[in-house]
Amino acid sequence: MKYGKHLLSNIAPEYGPNAYLDYAGLDHVIRLLNAKEPIRVDEKNRKVSLTTPGTNAAASRVLTEEDFYKIMDQNMAKVEKFTLGQVQELRRKIGQLEKRVSALDTNDLQEVGLLQDATDTMAESFLRLEKYVNINFMGFHKILKKHDKYVPSNPCKTVYITRLHAQAWVRGDYSDVVVRLSSIYASLRNDHVAEANTDPSQSFLRSTSKYWVKTKDVSRVKYEVLKHLPVFLQPGATGNSDAQFTNSVYVDNAPLELYHGRLDKGPGAIALRFRWYGPGDPNVVFVERKTHKDKWMGEVSAKERFMVKEKDVSHILNGTYPITSIKKEMIEKKGMSQQEADDWEKLAREVTQVCTSKQLVPTMRTQCMRTAFQIPFDATVRVSLDTNLCMISERGYDLKHNTVWYRDPSKPLLPSQITRFPHAVLEIKLELGGDSCTPPKWVTDLQSSGLIYEVHKFSKFVHGCAVIMPEDVRSVPYWVDDVTVRDSIIEAGGGRILVPTDEDLTEAQKEKKKKGIFQKLKRHNSGVGPGANQVYQHLLPFGDIKHDRSKDAIGRTAVFFPKKQSKKMTVGNYPVSFYNESDASDDEETTYCDEGTVGGWLFPCCTPANAYYLDTDARTSVQKIEPKVFFANERTFMHWLHSGVSLFTIASAILAFSTAEEGRAGELGHYYAMALLAVSLAFCMYALRVYLWRLDRIKNRIPGRWDDPRGPILLGGTIATVLIVSFVIKCMQAYNGNLLLNIDA
Repeated sequence: MKYGKHLLSNIAPEYGPNAYLDYAGLDHVIRLLNAKEPIRVDEKNRKVSLTTPGTNAAASRVLTEEDFYKIMDQNMAKVEKFTLGQVQELRRKIGQLEKRVSALDTNDLQEVGLLQDATDTMAESFLRLEKYVNINFMGFHKILKKHDKYVPSNPCKTVYITRLHAQAWVRGDYSDVVVRLSSIYASLRNDHVAEANTDPSQSFLRSTSKYWVKTKDVSRVKYEVLKHLPVFLQPGATGNSDAQFTNSVYVDNAPLELYHGRLDKGPGAIALRFRWYGPGDPNVVFVERKTHKDKWMGEVSAKERFMVKEKDVSHILNGTYPITSIKKEMIEKKGMSQQEADDWEKLAREVTQVCTSKQLVPTMRTQCMRTAFQIPFDATVRVSLDTNLCMISERGYDLKHNTVWYRDPSKPLLPSQITRFPHAVLEIKLELGGDSCTPPKWVTDLQSSGLIYEVHKFSKFVHGCAVIMPEDVRSVPYWVDDVTVRDSIIEAGGGRILVPTDEDLTEAQKEKKKKGIFQKLKRHNSGVGPGANQVYQHLLPFGDIKHDRSKDAIGRTAVFFPKKQSKKMTVGNYPVSFYNESDASDDEETTYCDEGTVGGWLFPCCTPANAYYLDTDARTSVQKIEPKVFFANERTFMHWLHSGVSLFTIASAILAFSTAEEGRAGELGHYYAMALLAVSLAFCMYALRVYLWRLDRIKNRIPGRWDDPRGPILLGGTIATVLIVSFVIKCMQAYNGNLLLNIDA
């Protein structure tokens, strides 16, 4: 769709077309300027006369480049004035809502409902305004690009883009609106603040899932979350913004042992970082250790942390941190219990020892604006959203024997020392209670909204190290092949970790490719398998460079299926759709397979249409694979084969004995044995087919059900039928035999 049509189709009725930039008018001016050589100012004349009249009326009517600039300035001023006016009006209305909420009786449900609707209206107005800003911002980019294309003699895009980014309606921070809306929602929900955790060493057992969010969807995602959780600010925050500047310095050694451990997800792999909040130099630093443990072994990954002063970080790195004296001070002066002090000492000693034994040094830093959503001191459900995310190298400067542990922010960075991530990163953290934790419905609704794209096991630390230090890493994460992060990796000088394309080949390599040399080498190099993303390509949210889905990809955790219409996609060797049983209510009718074929109805695995369809959004979260799943599939296969072989043995024995008998008994025994032989063969064929089908789904991590709900019932029913028929025949024979005996008697 042309941008002019896109603009017209997205005009908000509340604003009207006059509030938007005049894209059609600017486009018309560009076409006129392109039709003939525009009149330009005489550049050779370097003198003027104050008494000489200007251009005559005829000349002034000729369209010039200055006319385009004038119209551009008018449109930019119009959009800026409208945006600032709308923001001011929103803030005024939110202030009125705050007054009504402060005087609210929470027992008055009718008034609470009215205020809830009014707050929703304010939030929708803010989102509508953001969409207005984005449409106009894109429009200015489009029209300037078109101008430089059709009027190359007077390029102006660079100058105007710089001016555009400096305008208040673009660079302005209106996140205070989000903070105030969050406070209103919290009051309407009557949130209760939990008791603060005063333990200096804190441990978190939780389930974390990570998602990418497009920049244009950030505010919408914030709104969906703040309706259920308030914005949580660290102590010392002003409250003028919903986000806080967050720095995290990760440490590692020369061979990047921690990086490769986290990438391989080996048992006990750790990540160690020093985090602080707020701009400027740190004062209080959180020392955080994340430990990976295999869930399939009954263990849970944990995050542990404790607070130190900035000056103590260097002592931790050098192994000179005075743990004993600090522990004594905590017990005597701060009233800490002996158990809490022991837990803190254990964690501090382990962190200090790993820093010295592995010779850990500052390696990579992440910077972002973090918006956290959480009921204060209640970690049941926590949501964080990191925007303006960048990764910075912490190597290449003098550490002065670990007395300096972070880069001087006043010194400029080389392009190869920083990479800017193109998406926001959303984390949903659920506190683990017992063996599992069921997320609230609003969380599953957010996952099904199509606004977020799940990236399995995404790590900012791993991504930063792979991009900034490509020469030092032995392997890289799968998501670097995603087409949307490719440009940012190349800009940071990490192109060597990417799969090369035809554009990356030299002329000599292109010539060899034309002659087929690459294909011959590929055939001879049979020991090299396909890249991971050729097998797991569906894990990339927006596809790779050869399968670009960046413009039409739906949120990775939701695919919308219209009524009475199934949407299929190919994963691995099978076309599949995605289904989650938790989405279906008790009274919904679920269609499991392609009912147009008998094989599809009886054996879901025997038809390519192996999918489950619903008339609702279907969740497509990536399946987590544990090693025992492969062995369980093999054991199931062996059990089915054992059953088939046992039936075959019984049928062979019956067949052998029946041939020795004469008359009708031998004939019936023969038929019975042949029926059992057919059933045993069906068991073996079914076992092999299901094993291969399930193995493909496990290998490709295809979401959905991996069981066959109808096949075992069919086979079990068949053998039961054969046994019942045999039993009936034997009973009839016994009855007829007794009857004959009675007659003879």
